[in-house]
Amino acid sequence: MSETVNIAALQQENAQLHATVASLTSELGSTKDILDSTQDKLVSIEDQLRSALQQLDWFKRQLFGRKSEKRLAFDVLEQGNLLFGLGVEPPPEQDPVAAEKITYQRRKKQRAASVNDSGLRFDASVPVTTIHVTDPQIAAIPEADRQVIAEKVSYRLAQEPGSYQKQATACAVLYVLKYIRQVVKRRDTGKLVTAAAVPNVLEKSVVDVSFLAAMLVDKFRYHLPLYRQHQRLQDSGIQVSRGSLTNWAGQAIDLLQPIVQAQAAHVLQSEVLAMDETSIKAGRTAPGKMRQAYFWPVYGDQDEIVFHYAPTRQHRHVETFLNGFKGTLLSDGYAAYEEYAKRHGLSHAQCWSHCRRNFERAQESEPEAVAAVLAIIGSLYAHEKIIRQDQHAGAAKRAYRQQHSAPIVAAFFDWCREQCYRNDLLPKSLLAKAIQYGASG
Repeated sequence: MSETVNIAALQQENAQLHATVASLTSELGSTKDILDSTQDKLVSIEDQLRSALQQLDWFKRQLFGRKSEKRLAFDVLEQGNLLFGLGVEPPPEQDPVAAEKITYQRRKKQRAASVNDSGLRFDASVPVTTIHVTDPQIAAIPEADRQVIAEKVSYRLAQEPGSYQKQATACAVLYVLKYIRQVVKRRDTGKLVTAAAVPNVLEKSVVDVSFLAAMLVDKFRYHLPLYRQHQRLQDSGIQVSRGSLTNWAGQAIDLLQPIVQAQAAHVLQSEVLAMDETSIKAGRTAPGKMRQAYFWPVYGDQDEIVFHYAPTRQHRHVETFLNGFKGTLLSDGYAAYEEYAKRHGLSHAQCWSHCRRNFERAQESEPEAVAAVLAIIGSLYAHEKIIRQDQHAGAAKRAYRQQHSAPIVAAFFDWCREQCYRNDLLPKSLLAKAIQYGASG
């Protein structure tokens, strides 16, 4: 009887032990899941921290380092060793460019006073060219039957195109056109006849087309703002309101619209076309707050460029500005260009400058790998410099690139593929993003 009781007690104790083991196993599994989840979170936090530190290094270089993306002179000794290990022949050493020291003097800065008049005022120091306007109707009247009773005088501000005085401080040759028109009275009929006014590109304007052209060239080609041109006019003895310059510039730009349309159509006939978009501030959304818009420059293979304007960066603007283009589109990695190229069956090539910029951002985290790839891209730039210096064009340029540049490009893509097999290269790292961008081009 006692043995039966002992067996039952042992069985009961065994069942309790099994239950305890099962409970402990369940708790252990839950703890393991918690530890795995915690470890995954720590890995994610570590990746985010590494990415943040890389971005911090890049921002430090932007604030305190060299701003220019222009690569230093190609060092055949140091960078040549990198290229030799990658199977790329380094470009030949180039002669240093001669430099000269330039000194200059400038007058003391003065605050320009705004002039509120809307007409043209000038002093005695301004050259004046007098033009007597003739009229066929007056010339047809017999001299005995006509009487000059008055003269109408008008002035226009002009500038000799492309002329500058060869002095220490060069300035444009500004002068005033003085038009004199006779008012004639017919003796036989008493009718008054006046010579017609000389036509002008801007009706009833006091500026000649030569001044308008020079004003736009100074503003948009040589980046001379209108307020500085206003100061120059005052220094030359000519006084016009600053607001008049703004109005003249706007009206003259409107006159150029047909030329811009013709040039935009001609650019689209290029075999290779480069396009980009850059933000600008245009107009106000509120007091003290400017509206952001975009310029879309399009550069053709005939060395001509057209700046399109759009209020947004939407993909549809690419469709509008490139409508009818058939060729190779060169751009950055913005998805709008790639989508347009695929939709219209175009060849899409990405920019080496943008590609290099992405690798340069990973310089702190991957110094050895970045040094190697920048040496490859730098050698490609060096050969392009030789092409410009030797003035290769057409078939000669194509042959030079096939011989010298094509092997470098092949080595670049081989290097990108080799880096993709690295076990320590994280997908979210700056180097991995740069390789993805470069390999997609």
